[in-house]
Amino acid sequence: MKKSWSNMAVLALAAFAFIACNNQPQKNDTTAGKNETATSAPAAGGQKIAYVEIDSIMSQYTYWKDVTKIIKAKEANIQRTLAGKQKTIQAAAANFQQNVQANKYTQAQAQQIQASIQKQAQDADALQQRLGAEYQNEVAKYNKALSDSVHNYLKAYNKDKKYAIILAKSGDNILYADPAYDITGEVVKGMNQAYKGMKK
Repeated sequence: MKKSWSNMAVLALAAFAFIACNNQPQKNDTTAGKNETATSAPAAGGQKIAYVEIDSIMSQYTYWKDVTKIIKAKEANIQRTLAGKQKTIQAAAANFQQNVQANKYTQAQAQQIQASIQKQAQDADALQQRLGAEYQNEVAKYNKALSDSVHNYLKAYNKDKKYAIILAKSGDNILYADPAYDITGEVVKGMNQAYKGMKK
């Protein structure tokens, strides 16, 4: 469970697509083949393409550093809560077994206690699902805020239409990119300057 929660924090981030289009239509826009590469656009139309390293944004953008701390703290709190519930249930079950073996209960008492322990286990499962859903929603909220932040910054950054397209480079999703077209440093610096801290 802990592993799946940790992975949720980065699931949505690999799918960024930062596009800043200029107002001029590209030639043969409707007839371009599906296998045509993005680098053919600058050659044909003289338009420039840039890219941003998503991994660098996630490691250097102050907002995401703050979010990571919040997410980790939330996850740790959930783990402690669930571990405490599980420990309580296990102790109750072990005590119940000992007392049953020692014939300390009538059949009716044993059934009542067993039902109570089962109810605690069901409640713990329900709590786990509720906390997990809350965690997912919170991560999704932060992911959307990150995506919106980057999109909005790039829109302002590219207001002069300097670039026809700004791509998101994450892992090997772009097979080759000339470092000359990497604007990550400028973007991260600008975003950090614009970031005013987490809203309370």
